[in-house]
Amino acid sequence: MGSALLKGWLNRGVKSITVVEPKPSTELKKLAKAKKIALVAAPSQVKTRPSVCLVAIKPQVLKGEAPALANFAANGALMISIAAGTSVAALSKAWGKKARIIRAMPNTPGAIGAGISGLYAAKGATAADRKRAASLLSALGATEWVARENLIDSVTAVSGSGPAYLFLMVEALTEAGMAEGLPRTQAEKFARATVAGAGALLAADNSPASALREAVTSPGGTTAAALGVLMANDGLTPLMKRAVAAARKRAEELR
Repeated sequence: MGSALLKGWLNRGVKSITVVEPKPSTELKKLAKAKKIALVAAPSQVKTRPSVCLVAIKPQVLKGEAPALANFAANGALMISIAAGTSVAALSKAWGKKARIIRAMPNTPGAIGAGISGLYAAKGATAADRKRAASLLSALGATEWVARENLIDSVTAVSGSGPAYLFLMVEALTEAGMAEGLPRTQAEKFARATVAGAGALLAADNSPASALREAVTSPGGTTAAALGVLMANDGLTPLMKRAVAAARKRAEELR
Protein backbone atom coordinates (compact mmCIF):
# COMPACT_ATOMS: atom_id res chain seq x y z
CA MET A 1 0.00 0.00 0.00
CA GLY A 2 2.87 2.34 0.72
CA SER A 3 4.28 1.81 -2.76
CA ALA A 4 0.85 2.26 -4.33
CA LEU A 5 0.33 5.52 -2.46
CA LEU A 6 3.78 6.77 -3.43
CA LYS A 7 3.14 6.11 -7.11
CA GLY A 8 -0.28 7.71 -6.89
CA TRP A 9 1.14 10.85 -5.29
CA LEU A 10 3.88 11.10 -7.90
CA ASN A 11 1.31 10.81 -10.67
CA ARG A 12 -0.59 13.69 -9.07
CA GLY A 13 2.50 15.84 -8.81
CA VAL A 14 2.89 15.78 -5.02
CA LYS A 15 6.24 17.29 -4.06
CA SER A 16 8.66 17.07 -1.13
CA ILE A 17 8.21 13.39 -0.33
CA THR A 18 10.50 11.56 2.07
CA VAL A 19 10.32 7.78 2.29
CA VAL A 20 11.59 5.95 5.38
CA GLU A 21 12.46 2.37 4.47
CA PRO A 22 15.31 0.42 6.13
CA LYS A 23 15.38 -2.18 3.36
CA PRO A 24 14.38 -0.43 0.12
CA SER A 25 13.74 -2.57 -2.93
CA THR A 26 15.67 -2.03 -6.15
CA GLU A 27 12.49 -0.60 -7.67
CA LEU A 28 12.13 1.93 -4.83
CA LYS A 29 15.75 3.00 -5.15
CA LYS A 30 15.32 3.59 -8.88
CA LEU A 31 12.08 5.49 -8.32
CA ALA A 32 13.63 7.65 -5.62
CA LYS A 33 16.52 8.55 -7.89
CA ALA A 34 14.34 9.26 -10.91
CA LYS A 35 11.78 11.36 -9.02
CA LYS A 36 14.20 13.03 -6.58
CA ILE A 37 12.59 11.47 -3.52
CA ALA A 38 14.49 11.57 -0.23
CA LEU A 39 15.03 7.95 0.78
CA VAL A 40 16.31 7.29 4.31
CA ALA A 41 16.65 4.22 6.50
CA ALA A 42 15.23 5.56 9.78
CA PRO A 43 12.91 8.31 11.06
CA SER A 44 15.85 10.00 12.78
CA GLN A 45 17.41 10.62 9.36
CA VAL A 46 14.49 12.71 8.06
CA LYS A 47 15.89 16.21 7.55
CA THR A 48 12.65 18.07 6.90
CA ARG A 49 9.73 18.83 9.23
CA PRO A 50 6.85 16.94 7.59
CA SER A 51 3.31 18.26 7.65
CA VAL A 52 1.94 14.73 7.21
CA CYS A 53 3.33 11.39 8.33
CA LEU A 54 1.59 8.46 6.65
CA VAL A 55 2.47 5.23 8.41
CA ALA A 56 2.30 2.17 6.15
CA ILE A 57 3.60 -0.48 8.55
CA LYS A 58 2.06 -3.85 9.37
CA PRO A 59 0.29 -3.78 12.76
CA GLN A 60 2.58 -6.41 14.30
CA VAL A 61 5.61 -4.24 13.42
CA LEU A 62 4.01 -0.89 14.20
CA LYS A 63 3.68 -1.75 17.88
CA GLY A 64 7.44 -1.65 18.21
CA GLU A 65 8.19 1.08 15.68
CA ALA A 66 5.51 3.66 16.55
CA PRO A 67 7.50 5.44 19.31
CA ALA A 68 10.23 6.29 16.79
CA LEU A 69 7.69 8.49 14.99
CA ALA A 70 6.64 10.47 18.06
CA ASN A 71 8.88 13.40 17.14
CA PHE A 72 6.90 13.98 13.94
CA ALA A 73 3.64 14.17 15.89
CA ALA A 74 5.22 16.47 18.48
CA ASN A 75 6.28 18.83 15.69
CA GLY A 76 2.73 19.09 14.39
CA ALA A 77 2.54 16.48 11.65
CA LEU A 78 -0.84 14.95 10.88
CA MET A 79 -0.42 11.24 11.64
CA ILE A 80 -2.24 8.86 9.28
CA SER A 81 -2.06 5.14 10.03
CA ILE A 82 -3.18 2.42 7.62
CA ALA A 83 -2.42 -0.43 10.04
CA ALA A 84 -5.31 -2.80 10.70
CA GLY A 85 -6.44 -3.21 14.29
CA THR A 86 -4.07 -0.60 15.76
CA SER A 87 -6.33 1.69 17.79
CA VAL A 88 -6.18 5.44 18.27
CA ALA A 89 -5.57 4.76 21.97
CA ALA A 90 -2.47 2.71 21.19
CA LEU A 91 -1.22 5.28 18.70
CA SER A 92 -1.84 8.15 21.13
CA LYS A 93 0.16 6.29 23.76
CA ALA A 94 3.10 6.16 21.35
CA TRP A 95 2.71 9.61 19.77
CA GLY A 96 1.31 11.71 22.61
CA LYS A 97 -2.17 12.85 23.61
CA LYS A 98 -1.96 15.93 21.40
CA ALA A 99 -1.21 13.94 18.24
CA ARG A 100 -3.73 14.50 15.45
CA ILE A 101 -4.52 11.00 14.24
CA ILE A 102 -6.51 9.60 11.35
CA ARG A 103 -6.88 5.90 10.71
CA ALA A 104 -7.37 4.64 7.16
CA MET A 105 -7.99 1.24 5.63
CA PRO A 106 -7.25 1.04 1.90
CA ASN A 107 -7.23 -2.12 -0.23
CA THR A 108 -4.99 -3.63 -2.89
CA PRO A 109 -6.95 -2.50 -5.98
CA GLY A 110 -5.59 0.90 -5.00
CA ALA A 111 -2.39 -0.20 -6.74
CA ILE A 112 -4.19 0.50 -10.04
CA GLY A 113 -6.26 3.42 -8.73
CA ALA A 114 -9.38 1.26 -8.35
CA GLY A 115 -9.42 0.88 -4.58
CA ILE A 116 -11.50 2.28 -1.76
CA SER A 117 -10.30 3.53 1.63
CA GLY A 118 -12.31 3.82 4.82
CA LEU A 119 -11.22 6.67 7.10
CA TYR A 120 -11.81 7.60 10.72
CA ALA A 121 -10.78 10.91 12.28
CA ALA A 122 -9.84 10.79 15.96
CA LYS A 123 -10.78 13.54 18.37
CA GLY A 124 -8.46 16.49 17.75
CA ALA A 125 -8.19 16.05 13.99
CA THR A 126 -9.43 19.19 12.25
CA ALA A 127 -11.60 19.67 9.18
CA ALA A 128 -8.42 20.60 7.30
CA ASP A 129 -6.83 17.34 8.48
CA ARG A 130 -9.78 15.35 7.17
CA LYS A 131 -9.59 17.10 3.82
CA ARG A 132 -5.83 16.48 3.60
CA ALA A 133 -6.19 12.79 4.50
CA ALA A 134 -8.97 12.22 1.99
CA SER A 135 -6.93 13.93 -0.72
CA LEU A 136 -3.88 11.77 -0.03
CA LEU A 137 -5.82 8.49 0.14
CA SER A 138 -7.78 9.35 -3.00
CA ALA A 139 -4.59 8.54 -4.89
CA LEU A 140 -5.73 4.92 -4.46
CA GLY A 141 -9.36 5.45 -5.43
CA ALA A 142 -12.56 6.30 -3.57
CA THR A 143 -12.66 7.37 0.08
CA GLU A 144 -15.42 6.95 2.66
CA TRP A 145 -15.53 8.29 6.23
CA VAL A 146 -16.93 6.22 9.10
CA ALA A 147 -18.40 7.76 12.23
CA ARG A 148 -16.97 5.39 14.87
CA GLU A 149 -13.51 3.89 15.21
CA ASN A 150 -14.77 0.32 15.61
CA LEU A 151 -16.29 0.57 12.12
CA ILE A 152 -12.75 0.66 10.70
CA ASP A 153 -12.54 -3.00 11.75
CA SER A 154 -15.70 -3.64 9.74
CA VAL A 155 -14.21 -1.82 6.75
CA THR A 156 -11.10 -3.96 7.14
CA ALA A 157 -13.22 -7.11 7.05
CA VAL A 158 -15.31 -6.04 4.05
CA SER A 159 -13.04 -4.09 1.68
CA GLY A 160 -9.57 -4.35 3.20
CA SER A 161 -9.60 -8.14 3.08
CA GLY A 162 -12.32 -8.30 0.43
CA PRO A 163 -10.13 -8.59 -2.68
CA ALA A 164 -8.87 -11.94 -1.37
CA TYR A 165 -12.45 -13.19 -1.24
CA LEU A 166 -12.91 -12.36 -4.93
CA PHE A 167 -9.60 -13.96 -5.85
CA LEU A 168 -10.76 -17.08 -4.04
CA MET A 169 -13.99 -16.90 -6.02
CA VAL A 170 -11.93 -17.06 -9.22
CA GLU A 171 -10.04 -20.08 -7.86
CA ALA A 172 -13.30 -21.80 -6.92
CA LEU A 173 -14.97 -20.98 -10.25
CA THR A 174 -11.90 -22.33 -12.04
CA GLU A 175 -12.10 -25.61 -10.12
CA ALA A 176 -15.83 -25.83 -10.85
CA GLY A 177 -15.19 -25.29 -14.55
CA MET A 178 -12.58 -28.03 -14.55
CA ALA A 179 -15.05 -30.37 -12.83
CA GLU A 180 -17.38 -29.76 -15.77
CA GLY A 181 -14.71 -30.72 -18.31
CA LEU A 182 -12.90 -27.49 -19.19
CA PRO A 183 -9.07 -27.60 -19.30
CA ARG A 184 -7.51 -25.63 -16.42
CA THR A 185 -6.12 -22.88 -18.66
CA GLN A 186 -9.50 -22.23 -20.24
CA ALA A 187 -11.43 -22.58 -16.99
CA GLU A 188 -9.20 -19.98 -15.32
CA LYS A 189 -9.42 -17.65 -18.31
CA PHE A 190 -13.23 -17.76 -18.26
CA ALA A 191 -13.33 -17.34 -14.47
CA ARG A 192 -10.90 -14.40 -14.38
CA ALA A 193 -12.60 -12.57 -17.24
CA THR A 194 -16.04 -13.14 -15.74
CA VAL A 195 -15.16 -11.76 -12.30
CA ALA A 196 -13.16 -8.85 -13.75
CA GLY A 197 -15.90 -8.04 -16.23
CA ALA A 198 -18.65 -8.21 -13.61
CA GLY A 199 -16.61 -5.83 -11.44
CA ALA A 200 -16.20 -3.42 -14.34
CA LEU A 201 -19.95 -3.55 -14.96
CA LEU A 202 -20.63 -2.80 -11.29
CA ALA A 203 -18.33 0.21 -11.53
CA ALA A 204 -19.98 1.48 -14.72
CA ASP A 205 -23.63 0.89 -13.76
CA ASN A 206 -25.20 2.57 -10.72
CA SER A 207 -27.96 -0.03 -10.48
CA PRO A 208 -28.06 -2.08 -7.26
CA ALA A 209 -26.11 -5.32 -7.42
CA SER A 210 -29.38 -7.17 -6.92
CA ALA A 211 -30.81 -5.55 -10.07
CA LEU A 212 -27.75 -6.53 -12.10
CA ARG A 213 -28.08 -10.09 -10.78
CA GLU A 214 -31.75 -10.23 -11.70
CA ALA A 215 -30.99 -8.94 -15.21
CA VAL A 216 -28.75 -11.97 -15.80
CA THR A 217 -31.26 -14.44 -14.35
CA SER A 218 -33.88 -15.84 -16.70
CA PRO A 219 -36.75 -17.62 -14.87
CA GLY A 220 -36.13 -21.34 -14.94
CA GLY A 221 -32.78 -20.90 -16.71
CA THR A 222 -29.23 -21.98 -16.00
CA THR A 223 -28.36 -18.98 -13.82
CA ALA A 224 -31.49 -19.50 -11.74
CA ALA A 225 -30.48 -23.13 -11.17
CA ALA A 226 -27.05 -22.07 -9.91
CA LEU A 227 -28.48 -19.27 -7.74
CA GLY A 228 -30.82 -21.78 -6.16
CA VAL A 229 -27.71 -23.32 -4.61
CA LEU A 230 -25.84 -20.09 -3.85
CA MET A 231 -28.89 -18.38 -2.30
CA ALA A 232 -30.01 -21.33 -0.17
CA ASN A 233 -30.22 -20.99 3.61
CA ASP A 234 -26.73 -22.48 3.87
CA GLY A 235 -25.45 -20.72 0.74
CA LEU A 236 -23.16 -17.81 -0.01
CA THR A 237 -24.75 -15.07 2.14
CA PRO A 238 -24.43 -16.81 5.53
CA LEU A 239 -20.97 -18.07 4.55
CA MET A 240 -19.83 -14.55 3.67
CA LYS A 241 -21.26 -13.19 6.93
CA ARG A 242 -19.23 -15.74 8.90
CA ALA A 243 -16.08 -14.93 6.91
CA VAL A 244 -16.41 -11.16 7.40
CA ALA A 245 -17.19 -11.62 11.09
CA ALA A 246 -14.02 -13.71 11.48
CA ALA A 247 -11.95 -11.01 9.78
CA ARG A 248 -13.45 -8.27 11.97
CA LYS A 249 -12.79 -10.32 15.11
CA ARG A 250 -9.16 -10.79 14.08
CA ALA A 251 -8.80 -7.04 13.52
CA GLU A 252 -10.04 -6.48 17.07
CA GLU A 253 -7.53 -9.01 18.39
CA LEU A 254 -4.64 -7.07 16.82
CA ARG A 255 -5.22 -4.13 19.18
